[in-house]
Amino acid sequence: MLAKSSTELVRQKNSVLVLTALRRHGPLAHTELSDYTRLSSATISVITTDLERAQIIEKAEQQAAGGRGRPRVLFSQRRDCGYLIVVIISSDAVQYSLVDYAGRLIDRFTEERQQNVSGVGSFVTGLRDALNRIVARSRLSRDKVLMISISSKGLVESSEPVLRWSPIFGREQIDFGAVLHDEWSAKIILGNETQLVAAAVGRQEENKKGHDFRALAALSLGHSIGLGIVRRGEEGKHEISAPNFGHMLHMSGGGLCRCGSRGCIEAYAGFYAILRAAFDVPLDTIPAKFVPIAELDKIAASARQGSRRNILAFRQAGLALGNGLSRVLSLHESMPIAITGPGTRYYDLLLEGISEGLAESHVVRMEGMPELRVMADEPTLVFEGHLNRALAIMDDDIVRSGVVAELNSQTG
Repeated sequence: MLAKSSTELVRQKNSVLVLTALRRHGPLAHTELSDYTRLSSATISVITTDLERAQIIEKAEQQAAGGRGRPRVLFSQRRDCGYLIVVIISSDAVQYSLVDYAGRLIDRFTEERQQNVSGVGSFVTGLRDALNRIVARSRLSRDKVLMISISSKGLVESSEPVLRWSPIFGREQIDFGAVLHDEWSAKIILGNETQLVAAAVGRQEENKKGHDFRALAALSLGHSIGLGIVRRGEEGKHEISAPNFGHMLHMSGGGLCRCGSRGCIEAYAGFYAILRAAFDVPLDTIPAKFVPIAELDKIAASARQGSRRNILAFRQAGLALGNGLSRVLSLHESMPIAITGPGTRYYDLLLEGISEGLAESHVVRMEGMPELRVMADEPTLVFEGHLNRALAIMDDDIVRSGVVAELNSQTG
């Protein structure tokens, strides 16, 4: 196969710039596209004509304010260009969402996970059934779905959709590409849930601060403990990572963690750890895979009423989190920390320990306490992270698939 010409590569890059601008800013007029992409008016005309002919974007007229003057012509994505399925795996449920190419939600349902049923086999069976059901409900054929974006807490491969370890399935790995290959032609991608949260919060932060945005960490509190870090890299691109924060060592030879190690941060700060401390359960007790939120609420209510044992359980959890964050800031730089997840409902009980742990860091003593902000609606952030990542990849794949070039050759 001959290498693509430099002209075609430039055109592909410019097409992606146009689609990225539409993703970031919504429907745009010709001049606005030129401003956001820094491409000439003539280049914008060529690119939008190509993308419209390929049925990737469409244009519509918007009447001027007051009904006077010529209407504006706005470009936007064609909703039926392709579809995305988002699968969010959490400790107690799996959420399925069907989204069109413009990023609009079409259908969604959630299936509760049966806590007494474990194993990858039963989960995969349920996953296949749910994926088929969500397209059937909207009367779509499977080949119209261009991508399936999946997320979970745990360790994921960087280049393949393989879940290496998770709080739910432990060491049982899942290769989502392999288990879905027979039925789906869609591209399968997998992300760490907290990494997606960091990406969404980072996007919001950059929209507020512009070029002043440098870095931000997202700490997820709940059954598991996760951390995502987003940094502004070269050319304004975001570099996102998800260090295995919950399973960093907090105390050598300490409490037993769900990962099988002892002394992890999660073994002191996860929901099961707080429950264990509140009831004075031995530290080597095998952790529960799932703790009902109602049980933690009872412990929190007791702590707020003055129960010293329960106050200590939350303070110890906060201290483990603060110590871990102090190491992260020492390795990176001081940055705002967004605290998310169901555990934010206990933030008032955790804050003293978090602050004490952070204060042990040299960078905090020198530069002051980092900004801590609570963002309780983690599910929305996870979904936003999915859309930001998946739709950008879809844009790039569609442009680089040669569809636009093929249509140009047919009409040239």
